[in-house]
Amino acid sequence: MPKVKTNRVKYPEGWELIEPTLSELQAKMREAENDPHDGKRKCEALWPIFKIAHQKSWYIFDLYHRRKEISKELYEFCLDQGYADKNLIAKWKKVCSPSLLQFVCHLCFLSALA
Repeated sequence: MPKVKTNRVKYPEGWELIEPTLSELQAKMREAENDPHDGKRKCEALWPIFKIAHQKSWYIFDLYHRRKEISKELYEFCLDQGYADKNLIAKWKKVCSPSLLQFVCHLCFLSALA
């Protein structure tokens, strides 16, 4: 008899600790995406979305690299599942100066370093 494949993802240990915050940020993201942008330029309408994506990535980065509160397995799970931006975190690890950490997204880093 063949194995039945399920679509359920097995969450690593410690997921229960960060899941409420990530769910809250995801709800804010949905709200920002559905927010009407009448009278705003296209780039102005995207700023809240970039800000929330930055917050999610910073939250994961801070928990693993600074506070050391989550395991490597949970950190890699969050990156693989798209809860945080891998490229943005890679830049933070590389550059990690306070003046560059205020930028909102990876594109801002590229334009600042060019």
